Amino acid sequence: MQESVATTISRKDKAAARAERRRLAAMRGRRRLRMDDVTVVDESALKKAVWGSVVGNFMEWYDVGVYGYLAVILGRVFLPDASGTIQNLFSLGVFAVTFVARPLGGIILGQLGDRLGRKQVLAFTLLMMAAATFLIGILPTYGMIGALAPALLIVLKLAQGFSTGGEYAGATTFITEYAPDKRRGFYSSLLDLGSYLGFAAGAGFVGALQVMTSEGFMYSWGWRIPFLVSLPLCMVALWFRTHIEDTPAFVEAQAAAQEEQDGNGATTPVTRLGDVEDAIIATENGPLGLGALVKTYWRELGIVFVLVAAANTIAYALTSYMPTYLTTTLGYDAVHGNLLTLPVLVVLALLVPVSGWLGDRIGRRHVAVMAALAGVLTAVPAFLLMGHGQVWSTVLGLLLLVVPVFLWVGNQSSSLPAMFPTHSRYGGMGISYNLAVAAFGGTAGLIMEALVASTGDRLAPAYWIIAVELLGLLAATQLRESARQPLLGSMPTVASEDEAQELVAQQEENPDLDVEELFATAPVSVIAQEPSAQEAAVEVSVAEQAEQDAREALRRAEAATAEARRAEELARAREEAVQV
Repeated sequence: MQESVATTISRKDKAAARAERRRLAAMRGRRRLRMDDVTVVDESALKKAVWGSVVGNFMEWYDVGVYGYLAVILGRVFLPDASGTIQNLFSLGVFAVTFVARPLGGIILGQLGDRLGRKQVLAFTLLMMAAATFLIGILPTYGMIGALAPALLIVLKLAQGFSTGGEYAGATTFITEYAPDKRRGFYSSLLDLGSYLGFAAGAGFVGALQVMTSEGFMYSWGWRIPFLVSLPLCMVALWFRTHIEDTPAFVEAQAAAQEEQDGNGATTPVTRLGDVEDAIIATENGPLGLGALVKTYWRELGIVFVLVAAANTIAYALTSYMPTYLTTTLGYDAVHGNLLTLPVLVVLALLVPVSGWLGDRIGRRHVAVMAALAGVLTAVPAFLLMGHGQVWSTVLGLLLLVVPVFLWVGNQSSSLPAMFPTHSRYGGMGISYNLAVAAFGGTAGLIMEALVASTGDRLAPAYWIIAVELLGLLAATQLRESARQPLLGSMPTVASEDEAQELVAQQEENPDLDVEELFATAPVSVIAQEPSAQEAAVEVSVAEQAEQDAREALRRAEAATAEARRAEELARAREEAVQV
Protein backbone atom coordinates (compact mmCIF):
# COMPACT_ATOMS: atom_id res chain seq x y z
CA MET A 1 0.00 0.00 0.00
CA GLN A 2 2.64 2.49 1.02
CA GLU A 3 6.17 3.12 -0.20
CA SER A 4 8.51 0.32 0.71
CA VAL A 5 9.60 0.26 4.31
CA ALA A 6 13.02 -0.80 3.04
CA THR A 7 13.93 2.88 2.78
CA THR A 8 13.47 3.11 6.52
CA ILE A 9 14.92 -0.20 7.63
CA SER A 10 18.64 -0.82 7.27
CA ARG A 11 19.91 -3.77 5.22
CA LYS A 12 20.90 -5.88 8.21
CA ASP A 13 17.37 -5.60 9.61
CA LYS A 14 15.51 -6.67 6.46
CA ALA A 15 15.25 -10.22 7.74
CA ALA A 16 13.78 -8.90 10.99
CA ALA A 17 11.33 -6.82 8.98
CA ARG A 18 10.19 -9.86 7.00
CA ALA A 19 9.73 -11.83 10.19
CA GLU A 20 7.80 -8.98 11.79
CA ARG A 21 5.52 -8.71 8.78
CA ARG A 22 4.81 -12.45 9.00
CA ARG A 23 4.03 -12.09 12.71
CA LEU A 24 1.68 -9.19 12.13
CA ALA A 25 0.02 -11.00 9.22
CA ALA A 26 -0.59 -13.97 11.50
CA MET A 27 -2.09 -11.71 14.17
CA ARG A 28 -4.58 -10.33 11.63
CA GLY A 29 -6.22 -13.75 11.59
CA ARG A 30 -6.24 -14.49 15.31
CA ARG A 31 -8.11 -11.59 16.97
CA ARG A 32 -11.66 -11.21 18.21
CA LEU A 33 -13.32 -7.83 18.68
CA ARG A 34 -12.89 -6.28 22.11
CA MET A 35 -14.89 -3.51 23.71
CA ASP A 36 -11.99 -1.09 23.27
CA ASP A 37 -11.99 -1.85 19.53
CA VAL A 38 -15.49 -0.38 19.15
CA THR A 39 -16.01 3.38 18.89
CA VAL A 40 -19.10 4.70 20.68
CA VAL A 41 -20.25 7.93 19.00
CA ASP A 42 -20.69 10.95 21.22
CA GLU A 43 -24.19 12.20 20.34
CA SER A 44 -23.35 15.85 20.95
CA ALA A 45 -20.24 15.67 18.76
CA LEU A 46 -22.22 13.87 16.05
CA LYS A 47 -24.87 16.62 15.97
CA LYS A 48 -22.20 19.31 15.70
CA ALA A 49 -20.47 17.38 12.92
CA VAL A 50 -23.72 17.02 11.00
CA TRP A 51 -24.63 20.70 11.32
CA GLY A 52 -21.11 21.84 10.54
CA SER A 53 -21.08 19.81 7.34
CA VAL A 54 -24.64 20.61 6.27
CA VAL A 55 -24.28 24.39 6.53
CA GLY A 56 -21.13 24.32 4.41
CA ASN A 57 -22.83 22.39 1.66
CA PHE A 58 -25.84 24.69 1.99
CA MET A 59 -23.51 27.61 1.18
CA GLU A 60 -21.91 25.81 -1.78
CA TRP A 61 -25.23 24.98 -3.39
CA TYR A 62 -26.74 28.35 -2.58
CA ASP A 63 -24.18 29.80 -4.99
CA VAL A 64 -24.96 27.10 -7.58
CA GLY A 65 -28.66 27.95 -7.31
CA VAL A 66 -28.09 31.67 -7.58
CA TYR A 67 -25.86 31.37 -10.63
CA GLY A 68 -28.10 28.80 -12.33
CA TYR A 69 -31.18 30.96 -11.95
CA LEU A 70 -29.37 34.14 -13.02
CA ALA A 71 -27.62 32.47 -15.97
CA VAL A 72 -29.77 34.17 -18.62
CA ILE A 73 -29.34 37.61 -17.01
CA LEU A 74 -25.59 37.17 -16.50
CA GLY A 75 -25.12 36.19 -20.13
CA ARG A 76 -26.68 39.49 -21.22
CA VAL A 77 -24.88 41.58 -18.57
CA PHE A 78 -21.39 40.25 -19.28
CA LEU A 79 -21.78 39.67 -23.03
CA PRO A 80 -24.39 42.25 -24.14
CA ASP A 81 -23.46 42.46 -27.84
CA ALA A 82 -23.72 38.72 -28.58
CA SER A 83 -26.75 36.79 -29.82
CA GLY A 84 -29.14 35.14 -27.37
CA THR A 85 -27.76 31.68 -28.14
CA ILE A 86 -24.17 32.82 -27.61
CA GLN A 87 -25.15 34.54 -24.35
CA ASN A 88 -26.77 31.34 -23.05
CA LEU A 89 -23.80 29.23 -24.11
CA PHE A 90 -21.45 31.75 -22.46
CA SER A 91 -23.26 31.69 -19.11
CA LEU A 92 -23.47 27.88 -19.17
CA GLY A 93 -19.85 27.71 -20.31
CA VAL A 94 -18.72 29.89 -17.39
CA PHE A 95 -20.63 27.56 -15.09
CA ALA A 96 -18.79 24.62 -16.68
CA VAL A 97 -15.44 26.44 -16.28
CA THR A 98 -16.00 26.30 -12.52
CA PHE A 99 -15.61 22.56 -12.74
CA VAL A 100 -12.28 22.76 -14.54
CA ALA A 101 -10.68 23.79 -11.24
CA ARG A 102 -12.53 21.21 -9.16
CA PRO A 103 -10.19 18.27 -9.86
CA LEU A 104 -7.16 20.40 -8.92
CA GLY A 105 -8.89 21.51 -5.75
CA GLY A 106 -9.92 17.93 -5.01
CA ILE A 107 -6.36 16.65 -5.42
CA ILE A 108 -4.63 19.37 -3.40
CA LEU A 109 -7.26 19.82 -0.68
CA GLY A 110 -7.87 16.07 -0.48
CA GLN A 111 -4.20 15.42 0.20
CA LEU A 112 -4.15 18.20 2.80
CA GLY A 113 -7.31 16.83 4.40
CA ASP A 114 -5.66 13.42 4.87
CA ARG A 115 -2.62 15.06 6.45
CA LEU A 116 -3.78 18.17 8.32
CA GLY A 117 -7.32 17.13 9.19
CA ARG A 118 -10.81 17.34 7.75
CA LYS A 119 -11.91 20.27 9.92
CA GLN A 120 -9.18 22.74 8.90
CA VAL A 121 -9.58 22.13 5.17
CA LEU A 122 -13.38 22.37 5.35
CA ALA A 123 -13.11 25.76 7.05
CA PHE A 124 -10.78 26.96 4.29
CA THR A 125 -13.09 25.78 1.49
CA LEU A 126 -16.02 27.61 3.06
CA LEU A 127 -14.14 30.91 3.34
CA MET A 128 -12.80 30.70 -0.20
CA MET A 129 -16.23 29.93 -1.65
CA ALA A 130 -17.92 32.81 0.20
CA ALA A 131 -15.21 35.31 -0.74
CA ALA A 132 -15.44 34.45 -4.44
CA THR A 133 -19.25 34.60 -4.39
CA PHE A 134 -19.22 38.02 -2.69
CA LEU A 135 -16.68 39.37 -5.19
CA ILE A 136 -18.94 38.32 -8.08
CA GLY A 137 -21.59 40.51 -6.48
CA ILE A 138 -19.39 43.60 -6.75
CA LEU A 139 -17.84 42.75 -10.11
CA PRO A 140 -17.94 45.54 -12.77
CA THR A 141 -20.00 44.68 -15.85
CA TYR A 142 -19.07 44.69 -19.54
CA GLY A 143 -20.46 48.19 -19.86
CA MET A 144 -17.97 49.41 -17.22
CA ILE A 145 -14.68 47.68 -18.09
CA GLY A 146 -15.35 45.87 -21.36
CA ALA A 147 -13.94 42.39 -22.04
CA LEU A 148 -12.17 42.35 -18.68
CA ALA A 149 -15.53 41.82 -16.97
CA PRO A 150 -16.27 38.32 -18.34
CA ALA A 151 -12.60 37.41 -17.81
CA LEU A 152 -12.80 38.33 -14.12
CA LEU A 153 -16.06 36.40 -13.80
CA ILE A 154 -14.30 33.31 -15.12
CA VAL A 155 -11.40 33.80 -12.65
CA LEU A 156 -13.78 34.03 -9.69
CA LYS A 157 -15.70 30.98 -10.84
CA LEU A 158 -12.41 29.10 -11.08
CA ALA A 159 -11.69 30.05 -7.46
CA GLN A 160 -15.10 28.75 -6.48
CA GLY A 161 -14.43 25.54 -8.34
CA PHE A 162 -11.10 25.04 -6.54
CA SER A 163 -12.72 25.42 -3.13
CA THR A 164 -15.70 23.27 -4.05
CA GLY A 165 -13.27 20.53 -5.08
CA GLY A 166 -12.44 20.02 -1.42
CA GLU A 167 -15.89 20.76 0.01
CA TYR A 168 -18.10 17.80 -0.89
CA ALA A 169 -15.33 15.20 -0.71
CA GLY A 170 -14.34 16.49 2.73
CA ALA A 171 -17.89 16.84 4.02
CA THR A 172 -18.87 13.30 3.00
CA THR A 173 -15.66 11.94 4.51
CA PHE A 174 -16.34 13.86 7.70
CA ILE A 175 -19.91 12.61 8.13
CA THR A 176 -19.22 9.00 7.21
CA GLU A 177 -16.37 8.81 9.73
CA TYR A 178 -18.51 10.28 12.50
CA ALA A 179 -21.76 8.37 11.95
CA PRO A 180 -22.55 4.98 13.55
CA ASP A 181 -22.38 2.08 11.12
CA LYS A 182 -26.09 1.22 11.23
CA ARG A 183 -27.26 4.77 10.41
CA ARG A 184 -24.39 6.05 8.29
CA GLY A 185 -26.57 6.29 5.18
CA PHE A 186 -29.21 8.42 6.88
CA TYR A 187 -26.78 10.81 8.58
CA SER A 188 -24.69 11.20 5.43
CA SER A 189 -27.76 11.94 3.31
CA LEU A 190 -28.49 14.96 5.51
CA LEU A 191 -25.49 16.52 3.80
CA ASP A 192 -27.32 16.50 0.47
CA LEU A 193 -30.51 17.63 2.17
CA GLY A 194 -28.56 20.77 3.05
CA SER A 195 -27.20 20.96 -0.51
CA TYR A 196 -30.58 21.04 -2.18
CA LEU A 197 -32.12 23.27 0.44
CA GLY A 198 -29.25 25.66 -0.29
CA PHE A 199 -29.97 25.41 -4.00
CA ALA A 200 -33.67 26.01 -3.35
CA ALA A 201 -32.81 28.99 -1.12
CA GLY A 202 -30.67 30.54 -3.86
CA ALA A 203 -33.28 29.85 -6.51
CA GLY A 204 -36.10 31.11 -4.28
CA PHE A 205 -34.24 34.30 -3.47
CA VAL A 206 -33.68 35.03 -7.16
CA GLY A 207 -37.30 34.17 -7.96
CA ALA A 208 -38.61 36.43 -5.20
CA LEU A 209 -36.49 39.32 -6.46
CA GLN A 210 -37.77 38.80 -9.99
CA VAL A 211 -41.39 38.81 -8.80
CA MET A 212 -41.06 41.83 -6.52
CA THR A 213 -38.90 44.00 -8.78
CA SER A 214 -38.84 45.00 -12.43
CA GLU A 215 -36.82 43.41 -15.21
CA GLY A 216 -34.81 46.61 -15.56
CA PHE A 217 -33.90 46.55 -11.88
CA MET A 218 -32.64 42.94 -12.15
CA TYR A 219 -30.49 43.81 -15.18
CA SER A 220 -29.07 46.97 -13.60
CA TRP A 221 -27.86 45.85 -10.19
CA GLY A 222 -30.58 43.63 -8.70
CA TRP A 223 -28.70 40.53 -9.87
CA ARG A 224 -25.91 41.44 -7.43
CA ILE A 225 -28.01 41.11 -4.27
CA PRO A 226 -28.10 37.27 -4.04
CA PHE A 227 -24.32 37.13 -4.39
CA LEU A 228 -23.74 39.79 -1.71
CA VAL A 229 -25.97 37.96 0.77
CA SER A 230 -23.48 35.07 0.75
CA LEU A 231 -21.11 36.93 3.12
CA PRO A 232 -23.36 36.97 6.23
CA LEU A 233 -24.48 33.42 5.44
CA CYS A 234 -20.83 32.40 5.41
CA MET A 235 -20.24 33.88 8.86
CA VAL A 236 -23.04 31.73 10.28
CA ALA A 237 -21.73 28.62 8.51
CA LEU A 238 -18.16 29.32 9.66
CA TRP A 239 -19.30 29.52 13.28
CA PHE A 240 -20.71 26.01 12.99
CA ARG A 241 -17.55 24.72 11.33
CA THR A 242 -15.24 26.12 14.00
CA HIS A 243 -17.20 24.38 16.75
CA ILE A 244 -16.70 20.83 15.52
CA GLU A 245 -13.89 18.39 16.19
CA ASP A 246 -12.09 16.16 13.72
CA THR A 247 -13.44 12.65 13.28
CA PRO A 248 -12.44 9.89 15.73
CA ALA A 249 -11.13 7.77 12.83
CA PHE A 250 -8.80 10.53 11.61
CA VAL A 251 -7.67 11.49 15.12
CA GLU A 252 -6.78 7.86 15.87
CA ALA A 253 -4.88 7.43 12.61
CA GLN A 254 -3.06 10.75 13.10
CA ALA A 255 -2.15 9.89 16.69
CA ALA A 256 -0.67 6.56 15.63
CA ALA A 257 1.40 8.17 12.88
CA GLN A 258 2.54 10.99 15.18
CA GLU A 259 3.55 8.55 17.89
CA GLU A 260 5.82 6.72 15.47
CA GLN A 261 7.27 9.99 14.13
CA ASP A 262 7.99 11.22 17.67
CA GLY A 263 9.71 7.92 18.36
CA ASN A 264 11.84 8.37 15.22
CA GLY A 265 10.54 5.04 13.99
CA ALA A 266 10.13 6.34 10.46
CA THR A 267 13.21 8.49 10.13
CA THR A 268 16.20 6.78 11.79
CA PRO A 269 18.05 3.52 11.11
CA VAL A 270 16.40 0.53 12.78
CA THR A 271 18.42 -1.34 15.37
CA ARG A 272 15.75 -3.13 17.44
CA LEU A 273 12.83 -5.41 16.61
CA GLY A 274 10.51 -2.85 18.20
CA ASP A 275 11.82 -0.22 15.80
CA VAL A 276 11.07 -2.55 12.90
CA GLU A 277 7.48 -2.82 14.07
CA ASP A 278 7.30 0.95 14.55
CA ALA A 279 8.54 1.58 11.01
CA ILE A 280 6.00 -0.82 9.52
CA ILE A 281 3.16 0.77 11.49
CA ALA A 282 4.26 4.27 10.45
CA THR A 283 4.22 3.42 6.73
CA GLU A 284 0.89 1.60 6.86
CA ASN A 285 -0.91 4.31 8.86
CA GLY A 286 0.18 7.35 6.84
CA PRO A 287 -1.71 8.86 3.88
CA LEU A 288 -0.82 7.82 0.35
CA GLY A 289 0.70 10.21 -2.14
CA LEU A 290 -1.14 10.91 -5.38
CA GLY A 291 0.77 8.36 -7.47
CA ALA A 292 0.53 5.61 -4.87
CA LEU A 293 -3.16 6.38 -4.34
CA VAL A 294 -3.96 5.96 -8.03
CA LYS A 295 -1.81 2.85 -8.35
CA THR A 296 -3.32 1.19 -5.28
CA TYR A 297 -6.97 2.14 -5.70
CA TRP A 298 -7.36 2.54 -9.48
CA ARG A 299 -10.36 0.20 -9.57
CA GLU A 300 -12.16 1.99 -6.73
CA LEU A 301 -11.38 5.37 -8.29
CA GLY A 302 -12.85 4.19 -11.59
CA ILE A 303 -16.06 2.87 -10.02
CA VAL A 304 -16.59 6.08 -8.06
CA PHE A 305 -15.91 8.16 -11.18
CA VAL A 306 -18.63 6.42 -13.22
CA LEU A 307 -21.16 6.46 -10.37
CA VAL A 308 -20.62 10.18 -9.79
CA ALA A 309 -20.88 10.84 -13.53
CA ALA A 310 -24.25 9.06 -13.68
CA ALA A 311 -25.57 10.81 -10.58
CA ASN A 312 -24.45 14.31 -11.50
CA THR A 313 -25.44 14.25 -15.16
CA ILE A 314 -29.09 13.91 -14.24
CA ALA A 315 -28.80 15.94 -11.02
CA TYR A 316 -27.30 18.98 -12.75
CA ALA A 317 -29.81 18.57 -15.59
CA LEU A 318 -32.59 18.98 -13.04
CA THR A 319 -31.02 21.74 -10.99
CA SER A 320 -28.74 23.94 -13.08
CA TYR A 321 -29.91 23.30 -16.64
CA MET A 322 -33.69 23.30 -16.20
CA PRO A 323 -34.11 27.10 -15.83
CA THR A 324 -32.29 27.60 -19.14
CA TYR A 325 -34.14 24.72 -20.86
CA LEU A 326 -37.56 25.92 -19.75
CA THR A 327 -36.80 29.49 -20.82
CA THR A 328 -34.91 29.11 -24.10
CA THR A 329 -36.27 25.80 -25.43
CA LEU A 330 -39.82 25.57 -24.07
CA GLY A 331 -40.56 29.30 -24.21
CA TYR A 332 -41.36 30.09 -20.56
CA ASP A 333 -40.51 33.55 -19.37
CA ALA A 334 -37.54 33.80 -17.00
CA VAL A 335 -39.66 34.25 -13.87
CA HIS A 336 -41.98 31.30 -14.46
CA GLY A 337 -39.16 29.14 -15.74
CA ASN A 338 -37.39 29.63 -12.43
CA LEU A 339 -40.41 29.37 -10.15
CA LEU A 340 -41.67 26.12 -11.69
CA THR A 341 -38.55 24.28 -10.53
CA LEU A 342 -38.53 25.71 -7.01
CA PRO A 343 -41.17 23.41 -5.42
CA VAL A 344 -39.57 20.48 -7.22
CA LEU A 345 -36.25 21.28 -5.55
CA VAL A 346 -37.90 21.35 -2.11
CA VAL A 347 -39.50 17.95 -2.78
CA LEU A 348 -36.11 16.63 -3.89
CA ALA A 349 -34.39 17.92 -0.75
CA LEU A 350 -36.96 16.28 1.53
CA LEU A 351 -36.71 12.94 -0.31
CA VAL A 352 -32.91 12.71 -0.16
CA PRO A 353 -32.80 11.32 3.43
CA VAL A 354 -35.24 8.60 2.35
CA SER A 355 -32.55 7.28 0.01
CA GLY A 356 -29.98 7.24 2.83
CA TRP A 357 -32.44 5.47 5.13
CA LEU A 358 -33.22 2.96 2.40
CA GLY A 359 -29.54 2.26 1.83
CA ASP A 360 -29.08 1.46 5.52
CA ARG A 361 -31.76 -1.21 5.25
CA ILE A 362 -31.56 -2.86 1.84
CA GLY A 363 -27.95 -2.01 0.94
CA ARG A 364 -26.14 0.74 -0.93
CA ARG A 365 -25.61 -1.36 -4.06
CA HIS A 366 -29.31 -2.07 -4.45
CA VAL A 367 -30.20 1.61 -4.15
CA ALA A 368 -27.53 2.55 -6.73
CA VAL A 369 -28.95 0.01 -9.19
CA MET A 370 -32.46 1.38 -8.58
CA ALA A 371 -31.22 4.91 -9.23
CA ALA A 372 -29.59 4.00 -12.56
CA LEU A 373 -32.66 2.09 -13.75
CA ALA A 374 -34.92 4.98 -12.74
CA GLY A 375 -32.75 7.37 -14.75
CA VAL A 376 -32.99 5.20 -17.86
CA LEU A 377 -36.77 4.73 -17.55
CA THR A 378 -37.82 8.29 -16.66
CA ALA A 379 -35.64 10.46 -18.93
CA VAL A 380 -37.72 10.35 -22.13
CA PRO A 381 -41.16 10.49 -20.41
CA ALA A 382 -39.98 13.44 -18.30
CA PHE A 383 -38.87 15.52 -21.30
CA LEU A 384 -42.00 14.55 -23.26
CA LEU A 385 -44.17 15.82 -20.41
CA MET A 386 -42.22 19.06 -20.17
CA GLY A 387 -42.46 19.50 -23.93
CA HIS A 388 -46.26 19.22 -23.72
CA GLY A 389 -46.20 22.90 -22.79
CA GLN A 390 -48.66 22.97 -19.88
CA VAL A 391 -47.68 23.96 -16.36
CA TRP A 392 -49.03 20.73 -14.87
CA SER A 393 -47.16 18.56 -17.39
CA THR A 394 -43.93 20.50 -16.89
CA VAL A 395 -44.08 20.06 -13.11
CA LEU A 396 -44.91 16.37 -13.52
CA GLY A 397 -41.95 15.92 -15.86
CA LEU A 398 -39.64 17.60 -13.37
CA LEU A 399 -40.96 15.38 -10.59
CA LEU A 400 -40.18 12.30 -12.69
CA LEU A 401 -36.55 13.40 -12.84
CA VAL A 402 -36.58 13.78 -9.06
CA VAL A 403 -36.86 9.99 -8.63
CA PRO A 404 -33.42 8.96 -9.95
CA VAL A 405 -31.79 12.11 -8.53
CA PHE A 406 -32.87 11.57 -4.93
CA LEU A 407 -31.96 7.87 -5.13
CA TRP A 408 -28.49 8.72 -6.44
CA VAL A 409 -27.48 11.64 -4.24
CA GLY A 410 -28.91 10.36 -0.96
CA ASN A 411 -27.00 7.11 -1.35
CA GLN A 412 -23.63 8.20 -2.75
CA SER A 413 -22.66 10.34 0.24
CA SER A 414 -22.27 7.17 2.35
CA SER A 415 -21.38 4.57 -0.29
CA LEU A 416 -18.55 6.37 -2.08
CA PRO A 417 -16.29 7.31 0.89
CA ALA A 418 -16.58 3.70 2.08
CA MET A 419 -14.59 2.62 -0.98
CA PHE A 420 -11.36 4.00 0.54
CA PRO A 421 -9.53 3.47 3.87
CA THR A 422 -9.24 6.23 6.47
CA HIS A 423 -5.71 7.35 5.60
CA SER A 424 -6.61 8.07 1.96
CA ARG A 425 -10.39 8.56 2.05
CA TYR A 426 -10.39 12.35 1.56
CA GLY A 427 -7.79 12.13 -1.19
CA GLY A 428 -9.56 9.28 -3.00
CA MET A 429 -12.89 11.10 -2.92
CA GLY A 430 -11.25 14.39 -3.93
CA ILE A 431 -9.80 12.90 -7.11
CA SER A 432 -12.57 10.60 -8.34
CA TYR A 433 -15.56 12.72 -7.35
CA ASN A 434 -14.30 15.99 -8.75
CA LEU A 435 -12.96 14.57 -12.00
CA ALA A 436 -16.38 13.03 -12.65
CA VAL A 437 -18.28 16.18 -11.68
CA ALA A 438 -16.01 18.27 -13.90
CA ALA A 439 -16.41 15.96 -16.89
CA PHE A 440 -20.14 15.26 -16.59
CA GLY A 441 -21.84 17.44 -13.97
CA GLY A 442 -20.45 20.86 -14.78
CA THR A 443 -20.80 20.29 -18.52
CA ALA A 444 -24.29 18.76 -18.33
CA GLY A 445 -26.13 21.98 -19.15
CA LEU A 446 -23.63 23.01 -21.81
CA ILE A 447 -23.77 19.62 -23.55
CA MET A 448 -27.57 19.41 -23.42
CA GLU A 449 -28.08 22.95 -24.68
CA ALA A 450 -25.58 22.31 -27.48
CA LEU A 451 -27.38 19.07 -28.41
CA VAL A 452 -30.72 20.87 -28.59
CA ALA A 453 -29.22 23.72 -30.61
CA SER A 454 -27.45 21.42 -33.08
CA THR A 455 -30.19 18.82 -33.57
CA GLY A 456 -33.33 20.83 -32.94
CA ASP A 457 -34.63 17.83 -30.96
CA ARG A 458 -36.13 18.71 -27.59
CA LEU A 459 -35.53 15.11 -26.44
CA ALA A 460 -31.76 15.28 -27.05
CA PRO A 461 -31.00 15.86 -23.34
CA ALA A 462 -32.95 12.70 -22.46
CA TYR A 463 -30.85 10.58 -24.81
CA TRP A 464 -27.65 11.90 -23.23
CA ILE A 465 -28.96 11.11 -19.75
CA ILE A 466 -29.87 7.54 -20.76
CA ALA A 467 -26.40 6.87 -22.19
CA VAL A 468 -24.66 7.98 -19.00
CA GLU A 469 -27.15 6.18 -16.73
CA LEU A 470 -26.44 2.88 -18.51
CA LEU A 471 -22.77 3.29 -17.64
CA GLY A 472 -23.80 4.05 -14.07
CA LEU A 473 -25.85 0.85 -13.95
CA LEU A 474 -22.79 -1.18 -14.87
CA ALA A 475 -20.70 0.53 -12.19
CA ALA A 476 -23.45 0.13 -9.57
CA THR A 477 -23.17 -3.65 -9.85
CA GLN A 478 -19.49 -3.35 -8.86
CA LEU A 479 -20.08 -1.08 -5.84
CA ARG A 480 -18.64 -2.37 -2.57
CA GLU A 481 -21.49 -3.05 -0.15
CA SER A 482 -20.96 -1.08 3.05
CA ALA A 483 -24.40 -0.86 4.67
CA ARG A 484 -24.28 -1.48 8.44
CA GLN A 485 -20.58 -2.33 8.14
CA PRO A 486 -17.48 -0.58 9.50
CA LEU A 487 -15.63 1.69 7.11
CA LEU A 488 -12.66 0.17 5.31
CA GLY A 489 -9.67 0.13 7.62
CA SER A 490 -11.70 1.15 10.67
CA MET A 491 -13.15 -0.59 13.67
CA PRO A 492 -16.95 -0.70 14.23
CA THR A 493 -18.75 2.50 15.24
CA VAL A 494 -21.96 2.31 17.30
CA ALA A 495 -24.42 4.70 18.92
CA SER A 496 -24.33 3.40 22.53
CA GLU A 497 -22.44 1.28 25.05
CA ASP A 498 -25.23 -1.31 25.00
CA GLU A 499 -24.90 -1.68 21.25
CA ALA A 500 -21.13 -2.07 21.61
CA GLN A 501 -21.54 -4.85 24.20
CA GLU A 502 -24.08 -6.64 22.01
CA LEU A 503 -21.80 -6.34 18.99
CA VAL A 504 -18.82 -7.85 20.81
CA ALA A 505 -20.87 -10.64 22.36
CA GLN A 506 -22.52 -11.65 19.09
CA GLN A 507 -19.73 -10.92 16.63
CA GLU A 508 -19.59 -14.47 15.24
CA GLU A 509 -23.34 -14.51 14.49
CA ASN A 510 -23.58 -10.95 13.12
CA PRO A 511 -24.31 -11.18 9.34
CA ASP A 512 -23.07 -7.61 8.78
CA LEU A 513 -19.71 -8.15 10.49
CA ASP A 514 -16.86 -10.13 8.94
CA VAL A 515 -14.27 -10.13 11.70
CA GLU A 516 -11.67 -11.84 9.53
CA GLU A 517 -11.96 -9.15 6.84
CA LEU A 518 -12.13 -6.45 9.51
CA PHE A 519 -8.73 -7.36 10.92
CA ALA A 520 -7.29 -8.03 7.48
CA THR A 521 -7.74 -4.32 6.66
CA ALA A 522 -7.34 -2.85 10.15
CA PRO A 523 -4.36 -0.61 10.97
CA VAL A 524 -1.37 -2.52 12.31
CA SER A 525 -1.54 -0.53 15.54
CA VAL A 526 -4.93 -2.12 16.23
CA ILE A 527 -4.02 -5.76 15.67
CA ALA A 528 -0.46 -5.66 17.08
CA GLN A 529 -1.62 -6.59 20.57
CA GLU A 530 -1.31 -9.70 22.70
CA PRO A 531 -4.59 -11.66 22.84
CA SER A 532 -6.62 -11.81 26.03
CA ALA A 533 -7.17 -15.15 27.79
CA GLN A 534 -10.64 -15.43 26.22
CA GLU A 535 -9.29 -14.63 22.76
CA ALA A 536 -6.42 -17.08 23.19
CA ALA A 537 -8.90 -19.81 24.20
CA VAL A 538 -10.98 -19.14 21.10
CA GLU A 539 -7.85 -19.21 18.95
CA VAL A 540 -6.82 -22.55 20.48
CA SER A 541 -10.26 -23.91 19.68
CA VAL A 542 -10.05 -22.69 16.09
CA ALA A 543 -6.51 -24.05 15.72
CA GLU A 544 -7.52 -27.47 17.12
CA GLN A 545 -10.41 -27.67 14.68
CA ALA A 546 -8.09 -26.72 11.83
CA GLU A 547 -5.61 -29.40 12.98
CA GLN A 548 -8.41 -31.99 13.13
CA ASP A 549 -9.54 -31.06 9.64
CA ALA A 550 -5.98 -31.29 8.40
CA ARG A 551 -5.50 -34.73 9.98
CA GLU A 552 -8.74 -35.96 8.42
CA ALA A 553 -7.66 -34.61 5.05
CA LEU A 554 -4.29 -36.34 5.47
CA ARG A 555 -6.01 -39.63 6.38
CA ARG A 556 -8.16 -39.46 3.25
CA ALA A 557 -5.13 -38.61 1.13
CA GLU A 558 -3.15 -41.53 2.56
CA ALA A 559 -6.10 -43.88 1.92
CA ALA A 560 -6.37 -42.62 -1.65
CA THR A 561 -2.63 -43.13 -2.17
CA ALA A 562 -2.80 -46.68 -0.80
CA GLU A 563 -5.75 -47.47 -3.05
CA ALA A 564 -3.89 -46.12 -6.05
CA ARG A 565 -0.86 -48.29 -5.25
CA ARG A 566 -3.05 -51.39 -4.96
CA ALA A 567 -4.60 -50.61 -8.30
CA GLU A 568 -1.14 -50.21 -9.79
CA GLU A 569 -0.01 -53.59 -8.38
CA LEU A 570 -3.14 -55.34 -9.74
CA ALA A 571 -2.59 -53.76 -13.15
CA ARG A 572 1.03 -54.95 -13.28
CA ALA A 573 -0.02 -58.45 -12.23
CA ARG A 574 -2.58 -58.64 -15.02
CA GLU A 575 -0.07 -57.46 -17.62
CA GLU A 576 2.51 -60.05 -16.47
CA ALA A 577 -0.11 -62.82 -16.63
CA VAL A 578 -0.98 -61.90 -20.22
CA GLN A 579 2.66 -61.93 -21.26
CA VAL A 580 3.13 -65.45 -19.80
